[in-house]
Amino acid sequence: MGPRAREGDRAVDWFGAENSDAARFVLQRGVALVYVLAFVAALRQFRPLLGEHGLLPVPAFVARVPARLAPSVLHRHYSDVLLVALAWLGLAVAATLVVGLPQSGPPWLPLLAFAVAWAIYLSIVNVGQVFYGFGWESLLLEAGFLAAFLGSDAVAAPVTVIFLFRWLVFRVEFGAGMIKMRGDPCWRDLTCLYYHHETQPMPNQGSWFFHHLPLPLHKAEVAANHVTQLVVPFLLFVPQPVATFAAAVIVITQAWLVLSGNFAWLNALTMLLAFSAVGDEQLDAVLPWSVGTQGHAPMPGWFAVVVLAMTGLMVVLSWWPARNLLDHHQKMNASFNRWHLAGAYGAFGSITRRRNEVVVEGTEDEDPFTTDWHEYEFKGKPGPTGRMPRQWAPYHLRLDWGMWFLALGSPSQHRWFTVFLLRLLEADVPTLRLLRRDPFTGRQPRYVRARVFRYRYSTWEELRRTRQWWVRRETGVLVAPQSLETMRSLLR
Repeated sequence: MGPRAREGDRAVDWFGAENSDAARFVLQRGVALVYVLAFVAALRQFRPLLGEHGLLPVPAFVARVPARLAPSVLHRHYSDVLLVALAWLGLAVAATLVVGLPQSGPPWLPLLAFAVAWAIYLSIVNVGQVFYGFGWESLLLEAGFLAAFLGSDAVAAPVTVIFLFRWLVFRVEFGAGMIKMRGDPCWRDLTCLYYHHETQPMPNQGSWFFHHLPLPLHKAEVAANHVTQLVVPFLLFVPQPVATFAAAVIVITQAWLVLSGNFAWLNALTMLLAFSAVGDEQLDAVLPWSVGTQGHAPMPGWFAVVVLAMTGLMVVLSWWPARNLLDHHQKMNASFNRWHLAGAYGAFGSITRRRNEVVVEGTEDEDPFTTDWHEYEFKGKPGPTGRMPRQWAPYHLRLDWGMWFLALGSPSQHRWFTVFLLRLLEADVPTLRLLRRDPFTGRQPRYVRARVFRYRYSTWEELRRTRQWWVRRETGVLVAPQSLETMRSLLR
């Protein structure tokens, strides 16, 4: 495509990023794949958590929160049937984007497809309350919104959209770096990784081994993290091949985080977004079988106008996150508008030094002071000390994450946890499906209780001797033994 538009033609050809076909390929299909995962999670978890009979029912939420504060197609009318229908529609549309069907048509087709997926997921997030109150929900929404304007394979990817993706990656990385430097002192003295792998929300099978790395290596990891998050993001806006190098550094460091913990789709999505800085020529030099730069038709004038209008909107909305990056009281994972666009991102501004876990147990004994208690096991969070944590990311276990915040003493978790205990006493099948193991195999326990334990990783010697990945001791009682009758009266 030439440097200027053809006279008398409604097409413009000065607007496309001719060196970004591979970037668009990865961005559109990768972001769509994360949407597929998000809709699968909604189909499997939304109803027991937030449905008509969920732990935090959406009907009760929309009755007290105006639609203007939480725009959602579920605000006007909610039913579990409607939620399932919308989630399946979003899943189907996202799947077509993964295989590239809309991208093979005119530019308006992927624009429409991403708009549908974005609108449906926005509707879910805006009524999702604490179970959807994570920064990566907004990150996925913003990424899907931008991906809608990348066009189809027939035209070059608009250069302004490519740079908006880089601005998004910059905010994710630089925001995380600044929140660390302004937060916990352990980031400044390079000691945070002495604790992080042991106390992070949901360890995986590699976390125990990462925790036991030599302390000097932990300090080197933190120092490298500061360089990656505070220096490298600026290189995303430098001409090639430097921008591709910056993207590669971000991808490698995010992959390191994937190996050491479970953070839903945060790391995977950040790696995908970093591809916005990868040039076709640079990728071809490494992978000769890559997508490569394709021939393009001139960009339709109407599409250029739409993209420029969106770009102008995002520039205006970016004032708030840009100001936040410079603010000494920087907000972490904040949305500045109800559409979850141009948000503020960042994680782990502070690191917990000790790990507490809430252990939920039940008994069929008529005596609440019995010793015959049996533990409910969760899928992702630590439970029995001999069970190695496993990899769940990029899938998101929302109940397990809620249990981590509950153990931190977060008051916002207490309401749903009380209802959760009631559902266990009722042996509610949808709720039990969120767990790894129900010790009563579908029978109703007579009592349930919740105790707090202090967890730490076993040492190498303890692991060899006991085959236990964790060592735990009881530190208190969160909920004393409760029967079905007492729980129902408590929630009246």
